[in-house]
Amino acid sequence: MALPRFQLFEFEDLPWFPSVIRNLATDYLRFMENRFKLHESLVPLLKQAIEDSQQTCVVDLCSGGGGPVMGLLRELTAEGVPLVVTLTDRFPNLNAMSRLAALDPARIGFHPEPVDATAVPADVRGLRTIFNAFHHFAPVAARAVLQNAVDARQPICICDASSRSIFVLLVFFLNPIYVWLATPFIRPFRASRLLFTYLLPLVPLICWWDGLVSALRSYSMEEMLALTRNFEGYTWRAGRVRLPWTLLYITWLRGIPVDA
Repeated sequence: MALPRFQLFEFEDLPWFPSVIRNLATDYLRFMENRFKLHESLVPLLKQAIEDSQQTCVVDLCSGGGGPVMGLLRELTAEGVPLVVTLTDRFPNLNAMSRLAALDPARIGFHPEPVDATAVPADVRGLRTIFNAFHHFAPVAARAVLQNAVDARQPICICDASSRSIFVLLVFFLNPIYVWLATPFIRPFRASRLLFTYLLPLVPLICWWDGLVSALRSYSMEEMLALTRNFEGYTWRAGRVRLPWTLLYITWLRGIPVDA
């Protein structure tokens, strides 16, 4: 049975939070997502959203360190899906975004200025995606994210790998151990990564708190669908898919304009 939803705070959301710690934390999340190929379950879902919306451009909101984007792009390209991705974030990790763009400059770009998912610039167009970040938004703000996509007549696909269960909380409770074990393998090497992981363990502590909070404020499939109420002219669907190698699930929501 799902636990009640709590709208607590995550350190990564705070404007005053040091960008060096935020970037190290999002680098860790990107590493874990790619190391365990968490994107694999998303490939069929994103492929279907691209085909149904007839889009070849993806605007990734709340990108953080890039998360599953590179893996998804590689898998979709192998399946013959033409795609160009633009990374955006309210607090852009420019180092991570620049590295990803350099790996495939023809298909990966980024918006260097902050982009608010509730007020995406009109010239940034394409299938909007949010990977593992929708829980950051309180219900009013979450609905505003969807409203902004509807107002711009842009398709949107949301995937969140968190859920409000005792099991997920227990998994996330061990986050500091995962950070300590993963850090030697995260590239590029940074002295600051060692400093703020082992000597001053801010990154493990932040990932511990933010991980637990992300579980407690995640949305169920039914709650996601409820946020779309009265948004006319769109086809809304929601569901869950299992993450590979785990007992965890991704909850997803997608909205496609009916005239797409």
